Amino acid sequence: MIKKLMTLVVIGLCIAQFSSLAQQNNLSISGQIKDDQGKAFDLATVALFTLKDSLLVKTMFTENDGKFIFNQLKPGTYQIRVSSMGYSTYRSTALNLNTTTGNLNLGDLKLMSSSKALKEVNINFQKAFVERKIDRTVVNVDALISNAGTTALDVLGNAPGISIDQNGNISLKGKQGVNIFIDDKPTYLSGADLENYLRSLPSSALNQIEIMTNPPARYDAAGNAGVINIKTKKSKLSGFNGGLNLGLTQGEKTRSNNSFNFNYYKDKVNIFGNLSYNLNNSFTDLDLNRTYKNSDGSPKSYFNQNSYFKRHGNTYNIKTGLDYYQSDNTTWGIVLTGMNRISSQINDNTSNLLNLDHQPYSIIKAKNLDDIHYKNGAVNLNYRHKFGKSGKELTFDADYLVYRNQTDQTYYNDTYSGNNQLTDQDRLNGDLPSNIDIYTFKSDYSQPLNKEWKLDAGVKSSYIKTNNTATYLYTYKGLTSPDYEKSNHFIYKENINAGYINLRKEGKRFSVQAGLRLENTVSDGHQLGNVLKPDSSFRRTYTSLFPTVYLSYKLDTMDRHQFGLNYGRRIDRPYYQDLNPFFNPLDKFTYYVGNPFLKPAFTQSLELSHTYKNKLTTTIGYSKTKDDFNETIEIVDGIYYSRPGNIGTRTQKSIAMDGGLDITKWLTFHVYAEYGQIHSETNFYTGFLVTNGDYFRSNGNVQFKFGKDWSAELNYRYQSRQKEVQFLIGSVHDFGAGIQKKLSPSTTLKLSINDIFRTRIYTGVINNLANAEASWRNRGDFRNAVLSFSYRFGKAISNNRKHDASGAEAEQNRVKN
Repeated sequence: MIKKLMTLVVIGLCIAQFSSLAQQNNLSISGQIKDDQGKAFDLATVALFTLKDSLLVKTMFTENDGKFIFNQLKPGTYQIRVSSMGYSTYRSTALNLNTTTGNLNLGDLKLMSSSKALKEVNINFQKAFVERKIDRTVVNVDALISNAGTTALDVLGNAPGISIDQNGNISLKGKQGVNIFIDDKPTYLSGADLENYLRSLPSSALNQIEIMTNPPARYDAAGNAGVINIKTKKSKLSGFNGGLNLGLTQGEKTRSNNSFNFNYYKDKVNIFGNLSYNLNNSFTDLDLNRTYKNSDGSPKSYFNQNSYFKRHGNTYNIKTGLDYYQSDNTTWGIVLTGMNRISSQINDNTSNLLNLDHQPYSIIKAKNLDDIHYKNGAVNLNYRHKFGKSGKELTFDADYLVYRNQTDQTYYNDTYSGNNQLTDQDRLNGDLPSNIDIYTFKSDYSQPLNKEWKLDAGVKSSYIKTNNTATYLYTYKGLTSPDYEKSNHFIYKENINAGYINLRKEGKRFSVQAGLRLENTVSDGHQLGNVLKPDSSFRRTYTSLFPTVYLSYKLDTMDRHQFGLNYGRRIDRPYYQDLNPFFNPLDKFTYYVGNPFLKPAFTQSLELSHTYKNKLTTTIGYSKTKDDFNETIEIVDGIYYSRPGNIGTRTQKSIAMDGGLDITKWLTFHVYAEYGQIHSETNFYTGFLVTNGDYFRSNGNVQFKFGKDWSAELNYRYQSRQKEVQFLIGSVHDFGAGIQKKLSPSTTLKLSINDIFRTRIYTGVINNLANAEASWRNRGDFRNAVLSFSYRFGKAISNNRKHDASGAEAEQNRVKN
């Protein structure tokens, strides 16, 4: 009896102690923000700091009712700071939080409007470089000085897990096939077009980068590597306000990125816009080396080539829109976007054909000229309705996008003998118009099921038509005739219909999200013939299910240990132009060839993660891709043919660590490191190939703060050599630095230097060629200095909603020039 009594006492003491600890680690601070008229303040920034050392603990935006709450706090002394443009910053007194005081409800906190312009408003904290959510990683662009005055492509290259190769191709955690979105809308671009677009988008227009290796069901299933969503800056205020950003880059060439954004609200109408101009001057210095072999493997002859590409372009971007607030619950909107790029490329090319003694027996000097006029326009009509305060919401989006590209090519070839005597001349002229029209419609609905669960569902339909024509004329010895081998006319149509359902629960310690997406695809391709080539066509229909699951569990209430698990299935459809079977010359010895037999690739991926104190995240990943497709290289009779192909099965394993450390108030450090292994099994034209390779990549930055207005940064990037099927890509690394001066709360000046030691040089080897070997070396204008100036202006009146999303989800990423 006594033992039982003592056991009950011990159990009771343990329960009391556990309850006490749970109470200590689950305290909260809450309140409601109102303006000086007593109305609830929507989208005010509320930040929680420790009072002793002013470290930022958490930050959030208020909802429509102006309320906020910081949960799961440990005992301590805190301060609340509330800010919004056009209002004086509110700072609370010392807030002592302990088990005696219990949870603190601060009641109504008033933000007083300021009669001064935006330049008098000072936000007193900086967002972390990386933030993590259950289904994505969020990168805050302005957290890095080196991002200022650059382009969206440069910003992506600085983000953890993202790498950009020498051709502008984007990889996420070692995998290509990334779907790029702008404000939850697809770019509908790929290849050179996507690279040029991202180079024309100034970093000053960007707010955040959302990285989703396994996107939720509301996103299109396209993109085996996942989705990168680039969120642009938008004013959360009304009245007339905006910003001016100027950037000048000086390397061997001069470039410039400039933008102007504005927002104006009166009565029930909100007008917003962003204008940008990009001047691009760049070069690529490319060396190619090939060895041709006899059937016994002995050298037969040699080939080396130098291509010096000079690029010049002017790009103008515009985005403008209007929101009409019919009521507090209903909003109608229209968004117009447009881009006009006029550019040129000159390729001075020298090719040397060498004998066994490495002496030239033929030299070809070429000048290849490309004049490109690229236009893109889009209109989005949107509607959003909230069903009172129930949390239910219904949205509709209709989009129409057009792409018009006119490329005129003139390729001159002069052939010389080994002793440099002119022996032959010819010219190739190409007229390449390309038209793409895209129509999409989608609707999304969300509804809370109870206090913890929320249901999302939606449907989408898209229709795409591409019309690509290439007319080539060949001139030799004064006679001009059609080149039917290269001329072609390709029409492609595609219709995708989709629906999804998604359930999510946000708990104090356990969160879950699960979704299922259904997509049906119908595609038709028609290659019109000519006097040499007959007509050909194909039609494909397939339906697929794409499940996604996310689990998150906090081991303790102080967020010291948090575990996550996610699974997803995705699809990678071929680029539209990759299905075109005809030849596209890059020079006399290099041709790009399409492949109408390309099949879509399917990937299943699994990730397990652990986060320590919201500062260090370790992720173990596994993915397997069926019918993966990539570039394949074949050399026939000395001609280099590049074509896309389904290379078989690809398996990838990886482990990554991403961490940030606030060493002191003036010194912070962030590093990302990833190690992976890739295994491929391929039915290749040289035989069955089994390829194994590993890689390591890392990037990091150190930030310094000097007093109130000065800050600086050091950064680096490293990519080890990587082997995959045919390609062995050499290692590359570079270092950079930057400094920032806040001239006033609204004006900032930044200077950064990239690739200080000029080490960013790309090299590689092409393996598995029949009776040949090949390698390359690629140098660009990467070492440069960037000077940027930013200025914010305006006066706030009130807060309103702006539509950010549209129905264009994935098709744009598959447009390729």
